[in-house]
Amino acid sequence: MDTVLVVLRFIGVLFLVLMIFNFMILVHEYGHYIAARWRGLVVDRFQIWFGKPIWKKTVNGVQYGLGSIPAGGFVSLPQMVTMESIEGKVDDDVKEELPPISPLDKIIVAAAGPLFSFLLAVVFAVIAWGVKYPKTEREMTTMVGRVVEGSIAEKAGIKVGDKIKAVGGTEIEKFGGMGRSVQWQIMSSEFGMTDLVLERDGKEITVQVPIEKPKPKKAEGGGAKVLGAIFNRPPLPTIGIGPRTTAIVDKVSPNGPGEVAGLQGGDRIISIDGKPVKYSDEVQAYPWEQGKVTILGIKRGEETIDVKFTPRPPEHVEIENEEALAAFNEKPPMVGISFDYRGEHWLTSESPAKIIKDSALSIYRTLQKVFNTKSGVSGGHLSGPVGIVGILMDFLMQEDGWRTVLLFGALLNVNLAILNLMPFPVLDGGHIVMATTEWIRRKPTPVKLLEILQTTFVMLLFGFMIFISLKDVGDRLPGQKEKYDVRWEPLPKS
Repeated sequence: MDTVLVVLRFIGVLFLVLMIFNFMILVHEYGHYIAARWRGLVVDRFQIWFGKPIWKKTVNGVQYGLGSIPAGGFVSLPQMVTMESIEGKVDDDVKEELPPISPLDKIIVAAAGPLFSFLLAVVFAVIAWGVKYPKTEREMTTMVGRVVEGSIAEKAGIKVGDKIKAVGGTEIEKFGGMGRSVQWQIMSSEFGMTDLVLERDGKEITVQVPIEKPKPKKAEGGGAKVLGAIFNRPPLPTIGIGPRTTAIVDKVSPNGPGEVAGLQGGDRIISIDGKPVKYSDEVQAYPWEQGKVTILGIKRGEETIDVKFTPRPPEHVEIENEEALAAFNEKPPMVGISFDYRGEHWLTSESPAKIIKDSALSIYRTLQKVFNTKSGVSGGHLSGPVGIVGILMDFLMQEDGWRTVLLFGALLNVNLAILNLMPFPVLDGGHIVMATTEWIRRKPTPVKLLEILQTTFVMLLFGFMIFISLKDVGDRLPGQKEKYDVRWEPLPKS
């Protein structure tokens, strides 16, 4: 019965995500539709998704449809440049009978789609501001909670507890996410030496770390190499650090020491044998001893309690030789606890103006780094419809995830508006550029040339969409998600 409920929930969430995604496309295309009607243009078709329609209906001379290729959408306007290879053929006799339209009409109709996407982003931002959205300690802290042994960070002298104040001259506001974050500044830095300004024991120190182009993990066998090249994203630069978060228990292993002691998810470990602790790294670094009773101070809701906690030897495994026995004996005691990698989490809100501004800066910074060959960020790190749907599903599976969806909706629609204004023939920005050129030259560009440009660029766009969609699929393959997860490892589990 539980399996059935899980499947039904998954189907329900997927359906909701597809509705949200299609709603955003619909609003964008509706902008073109409304502008075309206002300027007196003939509307031939209004279709969500490309390809041959799997559903269509004609109302007042306009064919409304749902395409078979689940990406994008279009409003077919015979008086503007058509994309017959994608939208389907428009009768040549009909096109010849229609009067020409002015460049201004073309610019207004082309700009209306991005405008409506931007207005929808404002709506999402206002709602997100009103209902608030989740923030986590993992994202917002600037303190180091983990330094990987043998990493660039360890060699540079970075220590747990250091507060990162600047990376490469950019002041840091948080650990994760876009913008002025530790994660983004390191990932997107140009290759070479980069300064990190740290605060340690009340004093500022500066260390230099090398930002190196990471080498892809070698795959064994020809088939594995091919699959890796298709589905794996290029690795991003990292220096081997993680954020510091409060010691909040996430899960306890069945029949493990944590469960025997009565620990529960949500408990905060505030002391060990009377010594105050706050962060999960302090608990992880504690010198546990097998069989030794330890008193853990726990805060559970508003109540503070002490529990007796006894680490025990690791679970028995078959010992084949003395080397395996020595390795087994060196294993740390089993504690059977994992921590909530988010740490503290709360609801917050920012003004709609700041949400929109941050969203615009996010896509600007991303594109800036993608086109910078000295940066570790490339086109292979972008996401398409498959990735966006996956992200939305992840959000809706989380507690208060619907609030995050609203915030993400603002980001997504600002991105949709900006990307569509880029001056490529297949995009709205390309239509604006071509119409402006026509206005200046006082004569239209040959229709055949425009159709060739449109078709060429739309095929290139589809090729790129397939490329990044394969990367999106690769993110969901077993064992892939963890590669790009910056959380640190929990305590050993039984």
